[in-house]
Amino acid sequence: MSATELNYAQVPTQLTFDDSVFPCIVVNNNNASTVEEAVAFIRAHKSELAKKLRSSGAVLFRGFPINSAETFDTFSAGFDYDNFTYQESLSNAVRINFTERVFTANEAPKDVEIYLHHEMAQTPISPSKLFFFCKSAAEEGGATPLCRSDKLFSALKQYDSQLADDFEQKGLKYTTYMPAADDATSGQGRSWKSTLSVETKEEAHNKLTELGYEWEWLEDGSLKAITPVLPAVLTLENGVQVFYNQLIAAYMGWKGVRENPSVAITFGDGSAIPKAGLEKIVELSKDYTFDLAWQDGDVALVDNEMAMHGRRPFTGERKRQVLVALTAANA
Repeated sequence: MSATELNYAQVPTQLTFDDSVFPCIVVNNNNASTVEEAVAFIRAHKSELAKKLRSSGAVLFRGFPINSAETFDTFSAGFDYDNFTYQESLSNAVRINFTERVFTANEAPKDVEIYLHHEMAQTPISPSKLFFFCKSAAEEGGATPLCRSDKLFSALKQYDSQLADDFEQKGLKYTTYMPAADDATSGQGRSWKSTLSVETKEEAHNKLTELGYEWEWLEDGSLKAITPVLPAVLTLENGVQVFYNQLIAAYMGWKGVRENPSVAITFGDGSAIPKAGLEKIVELSKDYTFDLAWQDGDVALVDNEMAMHGRRPFTGERKRQVLVALTAANA
């Protein structure tokens, strides 16, 4: 493959903004026949790809010779980002590791929708970039929606500048529940032992204290945890503001939150977030969302600050398998 050429493609559902298309799509055109050639190609174009990723928010690589967890590991490692493992994360989703750095996106049942969110934005520790690899696409459905958070926040400011300012100034607190044992039927089913990488309640207390949480042990052995104040809005190094949070996922998908948002999400000062504002955010997000309909072998690189992601429900006998690798915050 020529080290001087990137081949871009367009699809009808791509979103076009003044400064970029979303997502950017890079195609192989059968020039790289091995994963080693693909890595060499990536490294030859690292600078341009980094610029495309930051301006677009997501880059889809299509037609490259990626067909297993191992080749995906090699390909994603070729970008030379620092690794962010599932074990060291505070993700509340049950996942299965394939290699040290590659694991399943989520083990929730196929009929469960996972709503738009920034990865681990409901925790004090979140990754910088996300790699998704489609090992096998679903027969029907199963797209990964991607939403431009900078455009969403701009739209929110135009709709309700006071609400946007409240998010920016006050931040957010999240209340989550960690079960006593892993529950793969839930999108939030990771146990407190696994989430916190501990074995005892004493170790959990130490970890939660270190991270600034408040917490309560419940009668069934589960853990109720309240985060310290976390950002709802980030200002990037180029001055762009992004709506960096888990509000849509929490409001739409967490148990009981649509009925009473304050059971799981409040402003950082503990005050209630207006339900009408949350409804409007969900509505606005649709204008800036692209549904990535997977093809086998696709790899998507997502800037976790610029773009939210989720998962549409799916059907069929073919197992949908999308794997993930994460990069550290300094990547």
